[in-house]
Amino acid sequence: MPIIDPLVIFLVTGLVSLSAALSAGALNKLPEEEKPAFASTKNGTVSIIMGGNLAAVTLLFAMAYGFKELDWWIPLLCMFITFPVIHVVIIQKVLGDLKALLITSPLVLVAMAALYLYW
Repeated sequence: MPIIDPLVIFLVTGLVSLSAALSAGALNKLPEEEKPAFASTKNGTVSIIMGGNLAAVTLLFAMAYGFKELDWWIPLLCMFITFPVIHVVIIQKVLGDLKALLITSPLVLVAMAALYLYW
């Protein structure tokens, strides 16, 4: 298994997880008439909520990995400044909430596997 710097693992897994969680939250907060077609159904809403919860749990594991492997201030600043800014300024503006969720959701599963392998 190749050795990857813990900073890279933390940054990628944390950013993907936070982006998926924020996108799911934004889609849930939309009024019913503005939601995408599949999000208006009960199964669609449950899928979005479950995806957001999975991303939030993965973010917790990424933060724990960051605090374990890095200096304490790096994960703390990334959680409250870097990750949200990158999501709002770049990901949300370029992709929108729906596309961001659809792209980052499979990446959350990859992030979970990476955290498991490199922990």
